[in-house]
Amino acid sequence: MAPPGPLSVVIGAGGTGGHIYPGLALAEALRRAEPDAVISFVGTERGLETRLVPEAGYPLHTLDMIPFDRALGARRYLLPAALLRAGAQARAVLRDQGAQVAVGMGGYASAPAVVGARLAGLPSLVHESNAVPGRANRFAARLTPHVALAFDRSRSHLSGGADAETVGMPIAAPLAELGRTARTDPGAFARIKERARDELRVPPGARLVLVAGGSLGAERLTRAAVELAGRWRAQRRADVHVLIKTGPAALSGARARLAADSDERTARAVAYLDRMDLAYAAADVVVCRAGSATVAELATVGVPAVLVPYPHAPGDHQTHNARVLTEQGAGLLLPDADTSGESLAALLEPLLADQRQLAALTGAADPGTHGAAADLLAARVRALAGRTALPSHHRSEERSIA
Repeated sequence: MAPPGPLSVVIGAGGTGGHIYPGLALAEALRRAEPDAVISFVGTERGLETRLVPEAGYPLHTLDMIPFDRALGARRYLLPAALLRAGAQARAVLRDQGAQVAVGMGGYASAPAVVGARLAGLPSLVHESNAVPGRANRFAARLTPHVALAFDRSRSHLSGGADAETVGMPIAAPLAELGRTARTDPGAFARIKERARDELRVPPGARLVLVAGGSLGAERLTRAAVELAGRWRAQRRADVHVLIKTGPAALSGARARLAADSDERTARAVAYLDRMDLAYAAADVVVCRAGSATVAELATVGVPAVLVPYPHAPGDHQTHNARVLTEQGAGLLLPDADTSGESLAALLEPLLADQRQLAALTGAADPGTHGAAADLLAARVRALAGRTALPSHHRSEERSIA
């Protein structure tokens, strides 16, 4: 029998959209399963969670935590004390919220959530989103036997990884539904694509190249996309269009350069794309970083991609993420240092001119379980809270912090 009262879960997710968006997808799935569920987040005052979580309608409790980052220099020796302090703060949040479970989705708010659960005597679950785990989750996975993976290849990098379960990457419901439609109803997907192209103001008959540098944009990708747009305008091409998601910091500069070198028939820059499902539906090719959420979304929807991994990601995990798609023949890998308007043109121009190659890339990605991952993860969280039966392989004692 389920415990009395509503389900209460605290989710630790912070820093970049790659951790926050999967946490929000999990929150949505929990609310679908139990509409009266009490869901809140813990994060810091420095990450995108300060905007994204409240905008999604969930309370955010901030912790005093520093990154798990060797670049801190001597400050890294403060990490144990900072972790204990933030863990105690997380424990207070868990108790105040009447939480039954804590979930760590990655980023440096994730580990304190799991430490706080340990201190409060509550079960916790860690979800690792990258092909190579970050330091925070490598630590947090030592504190709980309940570990879920987005990509099976991360198993060997985690304590207890052999017992972890690959559930996929939780993605937003509209993207999951778009992926199902793309693979089961081509006619309906074609209609969605036309509506999306109209909404995004893509010129009739033009191929759309979507350039998306992640939740904060990417200067290298934005600069290369502007160069590409200038090249195509100089060639007076009407059959291609570039939509650039710059992030807020680079928007004005990108628009100024586009105004000088291009026009809206060739390219357009926006700070954000609130409807990524529409953007993916409209796109013929995506040029992007290789964050884990992006890779999962591309695999789910089946959009061909040129992947430019962020070269300074810890453990070079974005390159490992990108290989999930490139090894399936669903994407092309372009090193960051080689990325320019010229190199993008060398990849994209023959690809856009070859319908068979484009179709082959479109159908190559294995969608895995990403489209169902939010619900799969929500089921495991609810089991830990005693709302449903816990699968037998999850029945074990919490591990000691030591």
